[in-house]
Amino acid sequence: MAEQCEGSSRQLMLARERLRTHVTLLPATAASVLALVLGGCGGQSSAAPAAASQSSQSAQADHPDQAELRAARAAARLAAARQAAAKRAATLPVVTPVNQARPSWQPVARIGGQIAAWQAQRAGVTLLRFNQELVRLDLHAGLGEPSGSWKYGDRISPSEIHRIVAAFNGGFKFSTGVIGFLADGRVGAALQPGLGSIVTYRNGMTDIGAWHSGVPTRGQPVYSVLQNLHLLVDQGVPAGTVGSCVQSCWGSTLGGVTFIARSALGITGNGQLVWAAGESLSPGGIAQALISAGAQRAVELDINPAWVAGYLYVHGGSGPSAVPVVPGQNGISGRYFEPYSRDFFTVLAR
Repeated sequence: MAEQCEGSSRQLMLARERLRTHVTLLPATAASVLALVLGGCGGQSSAAPAAASQSSQSAQADHPDQAELRAARAAARLAAARQAAAKRAATLPVVTPVNQARPSWQPVARIGGQIAAWQAQRAGVTLLRFNQELVRLDLHAGLGEPSGSWKYGDRISPSEIHRIVAAFNGGFKFSTGVIGFLADGRVGAALQPGLGSIVTYRNGMTDIGAWHSGVPTRGQPVYSVLQNLHLLVDQGVPAGTVGSCVQSCWGSTLGGVTFIARSALGITGNGQLVWAAGESLSPGGIAQALISAGAQRAVELDINPAWVAGYLYVHGGSGPSAVPVVPGQNGISGRYFEPYSRDFFTVLAR
């Protein structure tokens, strides 16, 4: 009897060793080990080791080699990363400025193979048209005004650098008193009823209208607002003052001249945005150019040569490079890649 128990003890030690070798045991394996222990002194120990060995082999067959499993998981992670990279690449802008702008619309940017922006040149006015289904507008605060720290500040941000399609100047200096500025849920300059307003909602869509008389849309959370003067175009018609009070209604120009660098932003009936600019324009001239592009409402932006500039951004291996779009424009030092004192807009791939 002592010899039988001693043999059972050795078999029990063997079972424990197998338990350490096979961390995950099938139910059959557990039953075999239990049979081994119970039969230790009862004369049935000879069948138990064979059952345990058979179940151990089954467990080994059911579990792949750990190295193969790790390799399979690594391959799956690599495939997922490549798929995600391809998806991101499909949403990045491909910008190809035209060599010579024409009166008809020419594509200048594509996103996912779809046209996101067009350019045209009409009567000395450069026009950029944007499809809001593919791009969105971001209002930037300048280094000098408004003061403080803002999410979109005095230069193109790292979060925008690979998605930027275009950028252009904002509105008048705050000291003129005809400016309103809101971004990040904060007011940089008090918003005023009736002023022409460029309103971007939190869903990324932008509208243009008179503040509290057309915009904002009820129930739509507002993300940013830039106000500048009154509407230059409303219901597809130029403001009645475009020819009668150029200086007092549409901004003081250098030398008091009517034809000077001007810019404006309008919206068409189907929601596309149109930026217009030129180096020698009257208020009436830029208004008519916007109307010819389908604008129903528009706001004049900044004027005078030092403040009017627009760029398209061509993406390459070393990052985007800015291409001026207004013939003869003075341009902005740093082309919005470096700190700039005034507010401006970026146009980004969604």
